[in-house]
Amino acid sequence: MRRSRSDLVWIPTFALLVAFAVPWPLWGVDTVVAGLPVWIWWHVAWLASCSVLFSLFVRSGAWERGMGIRTAERTESPATTGGERR
Repeated sequence: MRRSRSDLVWIPTFALLVAFAVPWPLWGVDTVVAGLPVWIWWHVAWLASCSVLFSLFVRSGAWERGMGIRTAERTESPATTGGERR
């Protein structure tokens, strides 16, 4: 399967997300912000970043291309058509 350049951008993007899943720069830091250690805020920001990037990944169609699903083969769900499937 041939990949487009835009699909290849996702590989280093997700590699960075994995690399920063653990707050390496904050090891040994005891700073507290708003009652929580700063490494917890790091993790909250990381989770938000993962959510946004995965949403962009799916909306770009890279998920379907990576799974070998053609977009023409997708069927609409009853929720989007307003009717029931029969």
